[in-house]
Amino acid sequence: MSTAIERFDDAARRRVGALGRTRVHDGELLRHPVYTRLLHWSAAIFFILALLSGFALYTPWLFHAVTPLFGSGAMTRELHPWFSLGFVLVFVLQILNWLTPMRWTPADRRWMRHFRAYISNTEKLEPEDVGFFNAGQKLYFWAIVGSTIVFLISGVPMWLPEIFGRHAVMVGYVLHDVAALVMLGGFIVHLYESTAQQPGTFQAMTRGTVSRPWAWTHHPNWYREVTQRDPRADYEQARERQKEHDRNGAA
Repeated sequence: MSTAIERFDDAARRRVGALGRTRVHDGELLRHPVYTRLLHWSAAIFFILALLSGFALYTPWLFHAVTPLFGSGAMTRELHPWFSLGFVLVFVLQILNWLTPMRWTPADRRWMRHFRAYISNTEKLEPEDVGFFNAGQKLYFWAIVGSTIVFLISGVPMWLPEIFGRHAVMVGYVLHDVAALVMLGGFIVHLYESTAQQPGTFQAMTRGTVSRPWAWTHHPNWYREVTQRDPRADYEQARERQKEHDRNGAA
């Protein structure tokens, strides 16, 4: 990441962070500051608006059900590219914000060898070298980055057909649909992973914090970096305390 980008990102974090605060309670760690959460939810809102308006325009059976939300069919067609552009602009800021932690590392290659165990939840703890993001999160992030680029490039001819011509618009429709479907599929997986599959994750993007057990379970190397403690040792101690509690409760 260039020095100019670092300066811009740090300044944005400070300005937005001054508008709010994150309360970290006992037993919690700061996961996402105000700036990151603002970008995340802004991107999510623009994405959902672009998705709804786009499906309303391309899917006849949704047209009459969804377009009234935006005023009319004509207004939906007018707003869709602006929703999409809003998503792209906010997501660019998120890319700059997460460029460093999203870089691929040797630990990510090792994580991929445990991918099946991860999705099936057969292992209670992530590998010890998993940092702020695991390889699955990074793959999802870069898939969305690629899809967003295709989404933007294909959408411009569709928005300005009189400039680019019929053939460019036809190709744009195909690429736009493919990118939208990839992003929709990723969004569904992301929603599942952050709620049902990993309880406690959603809190990271609402309150900005996570519990220590969540951190040492899913991102042990990050836990070690921010606490200077051994995640496996803390996990074993917590398990022993729970066993003792259960024995006392049964007595």
